[in-house]
Amino acid sequence: MNLPENLQYTKEHTWVSIKDGIATIGITDFAQSELGDIVYVDIEQMDETIAADETFGSVEAVKTVSDLFMPIEGEIFEFNEALEDDPELINTDPYGKGWIIKAKVSEASVEGLLSVEKYKELVNG
Repeated sequence: MNLPENLQYTKEHTWVSIKDGIATIGITDFAQSELGDIVYVDIEQMDETIAADETFGSVEAVKTVSDLFMPIEGEIFEFNEALEDDPELINTDPYGKGWIIKAKVSEASVEGLLSVEKYKELVNG
């Protein structure tokens, strides 16, 4: 399982990278492998401030639909438009070209985010 050391994670299997008050958010390699082939991404709250742990959209795979949970509070201002034509980028490059949204972090609150070590403990039981 691919888990970059420079990211932070949540128990809902999202990852976040924060730089200069901007959070880039996606789902983990573990999550995409559990979902299977992703066919559609729906972001419901563009240009809105979403609280941590609130739903901001969903990913649809061949087998199921899964909600996306905000890892930190922030205002979603950008959706990865490449996913409209190529949603499987989440499967092939979840930490790179498969990022899902960018948000302005309203509070640099990283409480509740997991280090790579803690996330590994979560998924490996």
